[in-house]
Amino acid sequence: MKNENILIEADSFRDHLDIVTDEGKRKVIYPKKPKGRFHNARMIFSIILLAFLFIMPLIKIGGHSFMMFNIIERKFIIFGQVFGTHDFFILALGFISFVVSIVLFTAVFGRVFCGWACPQTVFLEMVFRKIEYLIEGDYLRQKLLDKSPWNVKKIIKKLLKWSIFFSLSVLIANTFLAWIVGIDELRNIITDPVKQHLWGFIAMLLFSGAFYFVFAWFREYACIYVCPYGRLQGVLLDRNTTVIAYDYVRGEPRGKLRKNEERLLGDCVDCKECVVVCPTGIDIRNGTQLECVNCTACIDSCDTVMDKINKPRGLIRFASENSIKDRTKFKVTGRVVAYSILLTVLTGILVILLITRNPIDVTILRAPGMIFQEQPDNKISNLYTMKLTNKTFEDVPVIIKLENIDGDIKVIGNEIKVGSNDVSETKFLVLLDKNKMKAMNTPLEIGLYKNGEKFSTYKTTFLGPLPNNQ
Repeated sequence: MKNENILIEADSFRDHLDIVTDEGKRKVIYPKKPKGRFHNARMIFSIILLAFLFIMPLIKIGGHSFMMFNIIERKFIIFGQVFGTHDFFILALGFISFVVSIVLFTAVFGRVFCGWACPQTVFLEMVFRKIEYLIEGDYLRQKLLDKSPWNVKKIIKKLLKWSIFFSLSVLIANTFLAWIVGIDELRNIITDPVKQHLWGFIAMLLFSGAFYFVFAWFREYACIYVCPYGRLQGVLLDRNTTVIAYDYVRGEPRGKLRKNEERLLGDCVDCKECVVVCPTGIDIRNGTQLECVNCTACIDSCDTVMDKINKPRGLIRFASENSIKDRTKFKVTGRVVAYSILLTVLTGILVILLITRNPIDVTILRAPGMIFQEQPDNKISNLYTMKLTNKTFEDVPVIIKLENIDGDIKVIGNEIKVGSNDVSETKFLVLLDKNKMKAMNTPLEIGLYKNGEKFSTYKTTFLGPLPNNQ
């Protein structure tokens, strides 16, 4: 009966969340300040990601942003190349490839993206918590401060922390706005009177409030309750997926370490260092759980303890369930191969589309519902519609000429010009001498010129009457 009670107690984590009390209230998590080789690696990687986030909107090439995702005007600039609604299939394929890459990475390495690259985790663990540790101290001091009555010292610390948190939230909000509207427009929103950019100012306030709410209070709830990726991992992981795992074969049965006593238990000394350092408050020794974001803090803390008791590192490590159970190495599964093939195909198609992408797309069609028209001076005309899609930053004036046959082109309306990242439609007449037509369908080659240089040749046909000799 005693053993049964132990098993029930050990398995009770499945019945509730560690961040919620039995009364259904939130349990505040005070994670211990992490340190170790994995944490140092995450710090370096986070600095690179943060530098990319804050610096990219400031970089401009030829007076235009190097990176911008203007979802409002449906204009995207990626590494200096502008993409619009006409490139929707490329953007959609790129997004699908990104999702498949995350699925593949999750199937192989688990939820590493969450712990290492997700903006939520990077900002929370590498920025906001660092400030919290600096002002309020490590987890034990934070607990004591929150439980202590309000006094001058507590008020100063809390106001200082909240002020810095809100200032950072405003900075992050403005940075995200710069990614959306561009650094020039952001500068105008900041420097011009509020009434001139009222919606931009409101957007900045909403972003700032949302970031402050998430990083100052909501925190791990965003990963556990809101993020859909955390929910998806249940169907993406299997027993061969490499995750942060506790080696129960080596560690169990766990028990306290006592001096001058022969140890007959496993290597786990039940110090709970892996629990107090976890930012989502779980016990990794219970196995893979929804709340785990693979931040590696538990690996560093456990390795430190193993070093102190002269045991090999890796009691908690990156491993799959099968590798721990069967003591085997990483195995490539059929699902990993299938995801890899799919990702390779998608990436190949995406690369081909980008390489073959023309700066200006041209489509010329004969006007529907019309055949040919008799014109003075023994001329025959066909009406054409030309659609130009400009994928550059410059306005492009276009001149069209017949390349393979003598004839005239008359543009209906003003000169042909297509604006930056814009689409224009033009109608024009092609006139040919009736006596020189040898068939009902005459091949045409129309050359398109900008600034005196030909950039494209479009082939179509000219429809005329049946020649008299046929």
